[in-house]
Amino acid sequence: MTRDKITLLAGNAHPQLARAIAESIGIDLCKVTVGRFPDGEIDVKIYDDLRGSDVFILQPTSPPVNDHLIELLLLLDTCRRASAGRMTAVIPYFGYARKDRKDEGRVPISAKLVANMISTAGADRVLTIDLHAAQIQGFFDLPVDHLYAKPVLIDYFRSLDPKDPVIVAPDMGGLKRARAYAESLGAQVAIVDKRRISADKVDWEHIIGEVNGKDALIIDDMIATGGSMVQAVRIVKEHGARRVYVGATHAVFCGDAVHKLAHCGADGIVITDTVPVHEPLPERFQYRSVAPLLARAILAIHQSNSVSALFDKV
Repeated sequence: MTRDKITLLAGNAHPQLARAIAESIGIDLCKVTVGRFPDGEIDVKIYDDLRGSDVFILQPTSPPVNDHLIELLLLLDTCRRASAGRMTAVIPYFGYARKDRKDEGRVPISAKLVANMISTAGADRVLTIDLHAAQIQGFFDLPVDHLYAKPVLIDYFRSLDPKDPVIVAPDMGGLKRARAYAESLGAQVAIVDKRRISADKVDWEHIIGEVNGKDALIIDDMIATGGSMVQAVRIVKEHGARRVYVGATHAVFCGDAVHKLAHCGADGIVITDTVPVHEPLPERFQYRSVAPLLARAILAIHQSNSVSALFDKV
């Protein structure tokens, strides 16, 4: 049943994106304070009436991940105790996603634990973008709407008017994503063959596919330290690519990642605002907002309409 009242609230993770989504929908943000006690514990207070409301909580679990995750859990608990009608956790960037399986002895499956915590806190459904591992959807025992940033990023690549384009996956794990972009652009696909030689050494010298004389578009779900992307740009250029562009959904940007990317030799870099960037970006960086995509998804969920229709258009 469609709920008449829709409420959008946000923690401290990304207030700019929350405001942009509210503006796209045409509503005001719910009044909420997320502060700190003197000992560092998080304190939450919501000022608007939530009884029976369809509540959407915008909170990417981006760095500092632990703070933003606990904020999300406390916001969910607050809304549940305020008798919200339904609660959707809108998590554009889902942290702790790297550990999605037990690939060696005595390690956690962090993504599953975080999914359990979000469910236990009271979420009725989850809305997210470009999960690091798609199977994380199955870690939740509740509906998960998994959007893709492709319709946001693809317009940038089309605007470049690429000549004989090739979509490059920076590793084998990104092959499916690269194929999706290639189908939309009528491009070929190549893969950077990253081989781990030892615990601290990786071989980047091989590429599967042809990039010589082509415009290469390197696509990934996120950039953290920037090391993998810088090496991917290097090897694609060494194999004769005419122009090289970089695209990523989640600009996590740890340490000196921006400096690395600015000097890696790429002709252009496009990112989205699923996480906030807290430093000025050089000219070659292009910023694209996911606010219209999330706004339409939120309205579709609220009105019990299909969300999958948003996969290929904004």
